[in-house]
Amino acid sequence: MKNRYRSVFLFAVLALLAAFQISCSEKDLPNNGDPIIKYIRITKPESSDSLLVGAFQSNLIAIVGENLQGASEIWFNDQRAVLTPTYITNTTILVSVPAMVPKDITNKMKIMFSDGRVLEHDFEVQISEPVVASMNSEFVPTGSVATINGDFFYEPLTVTFAGGKTAELVSVTDKIIQVRVPDGAVPGQVTVKTNFGETKSDFWFRDNRNIFLSSDPFTGWWNQAYVVTKPGPGDPVAINGNYIRVKETISGWQWKEVAGGPPDAMGAISKNVPDEAILKPSDYNLKFEVNTLKPYNNNMLKINVGLSNDFVNDAYLWAPPYDTKGEWRTVIIPFEEIMASYEKLGVKPSVSAKGYYTRLLFHGGGDLNADISLDNFRVVPKVLKK
Repeated sequence: MKNRYRSVFLFAVLALLAAFQISCSEKDLPNNGDPIIKYIRITKPESSDSLLVGAFQSNLIAIVGENLQGASEIWFNDQRAVLTPTYITNTTILVSVPAMVPKDITNKMKIMFSDGRVLEHDFEVQISEPVVASMNSEFVPTGSVATINGDFFYEPLTVTFAGGKTAELVSVTDKIIQVRVPDGAVPGQVTVKTNFGETKSDFWFRDNRNIFLSSDPFTGWWNQAYVVTKPGPGDPVAINGNYIRVKETISGWQWKEVAGGPPDAMGAISKNVPDEAILKPSDYNLKFEVNTLKPYNNNMLKINVGLSNDFVNDAYLWAPPYDTKGEWRTVIIPFEEIMASYEKLGVKPSVSAKGYYTRLLFHGGGDLNADISLDNFRVVPKVLKK
């Protein structure tokens, strides 16, 4: 009997000691064991003093505080973040801001702990304004579907063409918008507007700037027979007046001039390459539209543009493969790559008030069963001045 009482007494004493020890350990913890946030910073060690009151989607942040080791969930507005247990300590939590756009914007971060505690902290998820990067084709007929590429395309949104015409939305994802081109759209920038901002494109829709090779009307030395003036059955649809169509077999190393000529044969259009593009080519792109009914999968298209003295036979090479599967697409080539191809051959382009030599030449290895259409060769700024 005495042993039984001793056991009960001993158990009671141990329980009191444990409770006392727990009570003392909680008091010994910072802030009495309650979790707190001291600050939030970016995770780069060299920028550890950069404190944050908000961050963009998908950014990795460090939450610094005390008693954080029990965190089980973190919410930014109404979006739950992904927690990695190894990134949680008593003083820090590393977590990425959710990429999904919140529907209920509270500008609060909420940390939920395994013991039921909840800690809220003011923190703004900075939603990016739209990024308008490119179009599959910058020339699309009225009523047809245009594809705009970029990022942060969050509905509700609007797409407005130059001339103030708002387009009908066909489909929207975070990175791609498809719209029906409205009647009355004119050459100029495209504007995308969401609840988080408005962005105008650096490119122009139906870009009519600085076109140096066109077929409206035909000028030059070579192959007026390639110019399509009235598309018929089986021809690609016209996107900007006449266009060039090469539909024949071009043998390997056959010399086949498609279009172009010296300044006096090309006329005033040969002067449309901007002086600034010759002087600072890194600020410009060469653009043109292509439509392949058969893949461009052999041979080589050699492009001359911006040459002041003569043609260069082995300068910029636009190499295969390229296949648009019967749709018009805009090709974009950094203009500095073209200038660099000349310099490798010892040719230094210079500004010319008389205009420039222009040529499209098929000349390369491999037979090409060609059915390729080309239009709107132009040199335009990469970024528009604000």
